[in-house]
Amino acid sequence: MGYHRERHRRRSIRLKNYDYSKSGAYFITICTYDRRCLLGKIRGGGVQLSTIGKIAKGCWFEIPNHFNNVILDCCAVMPNHIHGILFLSGKTNANVGVQYIEPLRKIRKNVASRRINRYQRVIPQSIGSIIRCYKAAVTRWCHREGHSFFRWQRNYYEHVIRNERDLNEIRKYILNNPLKWHLVKENRRI
Repeated sequence: MGYHRERHRRRSIRLKNYDYSKSGAYFITICTYDRRCLLGKIRGGGVQLSTIGKIAKGCWFEIPNHFNNVILDCCAVMPNHIHGILFLSGKTNANVGVQYIEPLRKIRKNVASRRINRYQRVIPQSIGSIIRCYKAAVTRWCHREGHSFFRWQRNYYEHVIRNERDLNEIRKYILNNPLKWHLVKENRRI
């Protein structure tokens, strides 16, 4: 199968002109590739984490140790995805947070290429850089420990939390997610 420009064109799913490094609360969802249930199983209304799921959860709680502008709220590791709430504060330390994962940008001469690649720049201490490092850490551990089949789905879902009511609704959603697992049509076949 060849590359078809229109079919394979990447579009940003982020809010246009929004600064994802500014202080605020963010609801994040990260899925495994093809939504494979590699992080655990639902048992008795809760999640029984696999080895990979335990590492994913552990790495999630390590985020503030690498990004001092992050405060974690509730999270849930589900069989094929993770939900979490991150608060970004204004304080940052330029020496904290890994930026080495950012791909090298090729200099392209035509304008169309620049337009396609404009979303590849990762802003240090932003939601994008935090999630990129998190996903890379889990993937590196998996591959090092013999779980070379593990992959994350490209990208992630985020929602900017705008007020206390929104925050409390999302917290409730995250905490009740394991109980509602079998109500989602796609999950019944798993």
